[in-house]
Amino acid sequence: MTAQALQDYLHAHIPISAAMGTRVMEAGTEGVIIQAPLEPNINHRATAFGGSVSAVAILAGWAMVHTLLRHAGSDARTVIQRSGVYFHLPVKEDFEARALPPTPAEWGRFVEAMERWSKGRLHIRVEVACRGQVVGIMDGEYVATGAG
Repeated sequence: MTAQALQDYLHAHIPISAAMGTRVMEAGTEGVIIQAPLEPNINHRATAFGGSVSAVAILAGWAMVHTLLRHAGSDARTVIQRSGVYFHLPVKEDFEARALPPTPAEWGRFVEAMERWSKGRLHIRVEVACRGQVVGIMDGEYVATGAG
């Protein structure tokens, strides 16, 4: 899946992603990077609204799982089950969320669960950065159901 194909999918199926001005910069099995501009996500302190930062991070994690599943030939559906965001620094400009791939062992357990129960759970870590500096971390648990 190309970055543009993923961006088109997100904007068509998750409309808030378009309203937030997100752009998919990378989409592959080694990671997903989604950028967002500050302006439509700004708060009263001229920094990014925490809810917007969280939403972009959750979106990047979701896109990571979606990309991995499509790469594996699966059309399983993915949802976020739980997330937690830690903000190290305020987000004062355009930002990006970089979803990191699961380890091979995590992915193996996930695939095994999908094959056995048509349901799997996967932890995804997302780094939020401004100008290359990590300003926050999101840890999310995603659940996929359906065809494995």
